[in-house]
Amino acid sequence: MNNREKTLWITRTAVFIALLIVVQAVTAPLGNTLVTGTLVNALLIVSVMTCGAMSGAAVAVVSPIIAKMVGIGPLWGLIPFIALGNIVLVLVWHFLGNRHMGTWYASGTAALAAAALAKFLTLYVGITRVAVPLLLRLPEPQASVVSGMFSVPQLITALLGGVVALPAIHAVRRAFLKS
Repeated sequence: MNNREKTLWITRTAVFIALLIVVQAVTAPLGNTLVTGTLVNALLIVSVMTCGAMSGAAVAVVSPIIAKMVGIGPLWGLIPFIALGNIVLVLVWHFLGNRHMGTWYASGTAALAAAALAKFLTLYVGITRVAVPLLLRLPEPQASVVSGMFSVPQLITALLGGVVALPAIHAVRRAFLKS
């Protein structure tokens, strides 16, 4: 990678992190994890599909930290698990979304389904089966709430994020080609 490419990568990654901060700060007062989660997942996907795996991973790791800082993130002990779930989403999109199985639409659809399921399973197992019962040892009412947040809603927001990201990927790629 030459200096120009490095500068572009850093700049584009920084733009996605800035967008992530704005999305989380603006949607925090809504208290709606469906909206916030969908938009965050879309940003993760668009970042990996337009800037590469390292950019997507950087945004994936920063996301739960920023969420906690703006008041919408869960307990600090869950942040590594959330970051891991985000990285799994990004990597599946990177490997499946960049395949050309006949048409990009087919590889994008495969990536959407596989990445959403992989993120859901990572979060479900990591948080509801490891973090909550073994590491955090939360009281039952709180454990149920936290576990519920990291089950089916995560699958839904990852799927919706992919649906939002599919057309956005093309628009951002075109914009990057013009620059």
